[in-house]
Amino acid sequence: MGRGRKALAVQITGQDQERLEEWARRPKTAQALALRARIVLRAAEGVDSVQIARELRVHPDTTRKWRGRFIKHGLDGLLDEPRPGQPRKLSDAQIETVIRRTLETKPAGATHWSTRTMAQACGLNQTAVSRIWRAFALQPQRSENFKLSKDPLFIDKVRDIVGLYLNPPDRALVLCVDEKSQIQALERTQPLLPLRPGQAERRAHDYKRHGTTSLFAALDTKTGAVLGKTFRRHRAQEFRQFLDLIQENVPAYLDVHLILDNSSTHKTAAIRRWLLKRPRFHVHFTPTSSSWLNLVERWFAALTDRQIRRNSFRSTVQLEDAIREFLAVHNAHPKPFIWTKTADQILDSIARYCRRINDSGH
Repeated sequence: MGRGRKALAVQITGQDQERLEEWARRPKTAQALALRARIVLRAAEGVDSVQIARELRVHPDTTRKWRGRFIKHGLDGLLDEPRPGQPRKLSDAQIETVIRRTLETKPAGATHWSTRTMAQACGLNQTAVSRIWRAFALQPQRSENFKLSKDPLFIDKVRDIVGLYLNPPDRALVLCVDEKSQIQALERTQPLLPLRPGQAERRAHDYKRHGTTSLFAALDTKTGAVLGKTFRRHRAQEFRQFLDLIQENVPAYLDVHLILDNSSTHKTAAIRRWLLKRPRFHVHFTPTSSSWLNLVERWFAALTDRQIRRNSFRSTVQLEDAIREFLAVHNAHPKPFIWTKTADQILDSIARYCRRINDSGH
């Protein structure tokens, strides 16, 4: 009997057709809505429900359903109807109060709100506050750090260094150079309890100190290989020795572009004289408070996370051996860090951030 029913005629306006075609072209999102739009568009062309179902690989009842919904309710008929459930208990005013107090006020005797203190202040339960915060992506318990550079040559230095990353010069080596100073050899006061099924690795919170060491490292931006050497002290004298090591390991026919931060060890008279005697070395300083521009910092973070933070060292010798082991493993299969943002994108992002903090009222 279903096949004998006459299909309802579908007529659409030019505006409706434009909206339906827009929905039907969606490549990923709201595929259910895209399917309904295709059904209505084919129905408007005079195609019967069975043929549409065959083309779109759905049941004929599905095509009849959305054809009828569109005839009765128009475009709104293709949207999902509200699902049955418990009616909302919170009013818009209550939700607005929670959001406003979260963003504009602080609780007495504290720096930020918790779900409990906010619930008590607004006369709601903790679950309601938690749901409101999740719905509006509010996380008062979280805090992040930032620092804007005050370097008067910030823009020029950003363009210079990013240019080296994205368009390195020919017949030259770009090295990101820095020191990870004062790496402590910490020994846990009790043995580590190893990882077990259902239980994380555990370690004592206290430790014994066994001295420090400093690591000088140069990251090749093209290959990802790292040249490193540990020193017990962190002075211009050690930095000059590391520069000698770089010179020994870089072929004489290549220019060397060094990306450095503004540490005093990089700017002493002895270092300047060393560089003047070797014209193939070119120095590019990062802006002040902008260590994120130096890619070797990312490698230092990997060293700390994978080899140092969770380890236990009984001496600085053991610590230095662990660092050399990490260097050897990394250089066996090096992978470069790929810089993707242009200087203009970075500067635009910083400009937007400056506008946000200037308009925040603080």
